[in-house]
Amino acid sequence: MPINFDSALGIHARALLVRSRRNELLASNIANADTPGYKARDIDFRAALQGAGREIGLTRTQPGHLSLENDSGIDGAELLYRVPNQPSLDGNTVDPDLERAAFAENALRYNASLTFLDRKFRGLILAIKGE
Repeated sequence: MPINFDSALGIHARALLVRSRRNELLASNIANADTPGYKARDIDFRAALQGAGREIGLTRTQPGHLSLENDSGIDGAELLYRVPNQPSLDGNTVDPDLERAAFAENALRYNASLTFLDRKFRGLILAIKGE
């Protein structure tokens, strides 16, 4: 009987992907904290995870075709602009403290997803070996 990894791993594999992409986005915000006019962006994790479960029947038939992931978001979730508590005079909306806190929380949750996946794989290996 073949193993269906989507059902065996649950939502953790998709959560790991969304957390990874969110870390990249938060790191970009931190890197542009001093860039005039830069607007801080983030995603709604819950919406991204719900969108990650949808299958889209599109395929890339040529290498030059655009990928499905673009500026519209991550796996169907819309990229949102963060509402600043106090925007700077140059139009930058990045709050470094808020971004670092969000990055640290997301990194912690990323590691939790890795731990869940590790345990799922260990369980699958034990089931395959029959131990």
